[in-house]
Amino acid sequence: MQFSQRLDQFGEEVFASLNQRRLALEAEGRTIYNLSVGTPDFHPYGHVVDALVESARNPDDWKYSLGDLPELKQAVCDYYERRFGVFGITPEMVASCDGTQEGMGALALTMLDPGDVALVPDPCYPVFASGVKIAGGECAYYPLSAEHDFLPHVADIDPDLADRAKYLVVSLPANPVGSVGTPELYDEVIAFAREHDLVVVHDNAYSDIVYDGPRGGSFLSRPGALEVGVEFFSLSKSFNVTGARVSFLVGRPDVVQAFAKLRGQTDFGMFYPIQRAAIAALTGPLDEVEHQRHLYQERRDALCDGLERIGWERPNAHGTMFVWAKLPGGRTDSLAFCEELMERAGVIVTPGASFGPHGEGYVRMALVLPPASLERAVQAIADAGI
Repeated sequence: MQFSQRLDQFGEEVFASLNQRRLALEAEGRTIYNLSVGTPDFHPYGHVVDALVESARNPDDWKYSLGDLPELKQAVCDYYERRFGVFGITPEMVASCDGTQEGMGALALTMLDPGDVALVPDPCYPVFASGVKIAGGECAYYPLSAEHDFLPHVADIDPDLADRAKYLVVSLPANPVGSVGTPELYDEVIAFAREHDLVVVHDNAYSDIVYDGPRGGSFLSRPGALEVGVEFFSLSKSFNVTGARVSFLVGRPDVVQAFAKLRGQTDFGMFYPIQRAAIAALTGPLDEVEHQRHLYQERRDALCDGLERIGWERPNAHGTMFVWAKLPGGRTDSLAFCEELMERAGVIVTPGASFGPHGEGYVRMALVLPPASLERAVQAIADAGI
């Protein structure tokens, strides 16, 4: 069998290989601290679960949905007003997708013809780049560097390249680097998009995990954002429903409607019980979400304080459920370091190089264990002499 040449663009999935080694070490009786995959260990909220269960008991809710319930789209519109202060979002500016992972791939197919260019951050969550490649497009990377606090610096993007590009991906708070956007930065991005006739695609998965100050917001709250951009808004991390795969593309209506048209060719719509659960999340109380933000900050502090105490450079960690740490001791090979850390300390992290060329020299650590466990992980690293 001759498979598609698209597959030749992708190597072995790093999380799968790390997990295989984890299972082997656990079989040997080793204590393992798995900080590689960003799956929250917090539970989904009771009212969200109740809504799903109640819907699942209704036989009619097991049929094809064939699209988003009107009340679901309205719930997203109302949530944007209540939570982010964004007025003017209407149902035709909202489309669901099965998680932002799937959504980014579908959007690339919607926006790009073979050879078209997309501006993608480096480092970035891998689907930002892989979606472009699957669509036959060209990834033009712009760096997220320590010099600019791991934030987009659009002034450094080649203007001729920007003129060729169809869209610009921005992701703040940023996975994997942990940086958080500012209103001024968003305004720069909007002006840049207007100058170069770009669509801004903003990933807003971590607006509820921002540290050392007020809650995060939405790119769409800035003047002019709705004219140039769309935003992926996910329930996964705020409401601990990662496996349910609930995300929405929100914003500029022509982009959202084209996205929905493409997805309609291969998708029969989101399962009704998941839609009902999403409505419950969007319309329900948010006090647990805010409490959880502070619990994540306790974890961030336990890990970052501990690593700094044992001699590591303090990681970049202003938002998201991840910590972006520079390799200690002058090391430069992130994959080799991950293997060393796993074998010697039993701590599993993700190599920065798997997020793009500028990720080399760093590792990403997920805040998926309570503070006491993170402190023990740091002690295991110290005991291993790393």
